[in-house]
Amino acid sequence: MRKTYGTGSVWEQTLGYSRAVQVDNTLFISATAASGPDGIVGDDFYSQTKYILEKLGAVLEEAGFSYEDVVQSKLYLTDISKWEDAGRAHGEVFGEIRPTLALVHVLPFLDSKMLVEIELVAQKSA
Repeated sequence: MRKTYGTGSVWEQTLGYSRAVQVDNTLFISATAASGPDGIVGDDFYSQTKYILEKLGAVLEEAGFSYEDVVQSKLYLTDISKWEDAGRAHGEVFGEIRPTLALVHVLPFLDSKMLVEIELVAQKSA
């Protein structure tokens, strides 16, 4: 079984991607930024990470998953020296769940206000 989830963003069609793709009992969620209805939410690594994780929680829920199902998390940071700030917000959600984690230092994103993107993989027990 393969099912796609979208936000309705024009970018999904233009770039040919989905917000998330479920294959059987695994959900793959595209890298997500702190973009809200009025632009980027938060101006630091902690607040952007926290906001993104809230957005991702909604994606997980829509697909019938939860934070507890997350097995892999990747944080893309434009300033790796701020890893502790992003990590603190990540730990507030995943401290007891403890998925695998990658902290990746990246060049600036298309919008210079974007400091963090997060990508998740979740899997339900069969």
